[in-house]
Amino acid sequence: MDIILLEKVGNLGQVGDRVRVKSGYARNYLIPQGKGTLATPENVARFEARRAELERKAAEGLGEAQARARQLEGQAVTISAQAGPEGKLFGSIGTVDIAEACTGLGVAVQRSEVRLPEGPIRVLGEHRVELHLHTDVDVAITVRVEAAAAE
Repeated sequence: MDIILLEKVGNLGQVGDRVRVKSGYARNYLIPQGKGTLATPENVARFEARRAELERKAAEGLGEAQARARQLEGQAVTISAQAGPEGKLFGSIGTVDIAEACTGLGVAVQRSEVRLPEGPIRVLGEHRVELHLHTDVDVAITVRVEAAAAE
C-alpha cells in the first residue's frame, strides 16, 4: 500500500516521502494517528498544497523537543519506594512514576516517552533511563531509587 508521510516516522521516512508499507500498518497505525495518508492523486495534490505548513509544523515539533531535551539533559530524579533489607523493591518503578518525577522538575514528559528496555526498575540505586522525546531527540536521565522511610 502506498502512503504519503505527513510527519517523520522513525525507520520509515521524512515528511512528504512516498513509502510502500503493509496495509495493516497503514490502516491501523499510520492513517489513524495522522502520520500518513493514502497516495491517491487527489491526496498527492492536497499534500503538495499543504507541504510548507506540514514542514513548518514538523520543524516546530523538533525545536520544542530539543528545548525539552536541553532542560532534562544531565538531570537526576529521585523516587522513594518501599524496599526490603536486600535492596529489592516491594513492587516496581515504571514509566508512569518516572514521567511524574520528570514533570515534577518542570518539564512535561508523557509516559510513552519513557523507554525502559529492561522492564520496570525493581532494585534500589541509580539507573540510566532514556527519554524518547521526538523521532530525532533522545535524552538520558538518572533515576535514583531510594528506600522510603519506615513508618
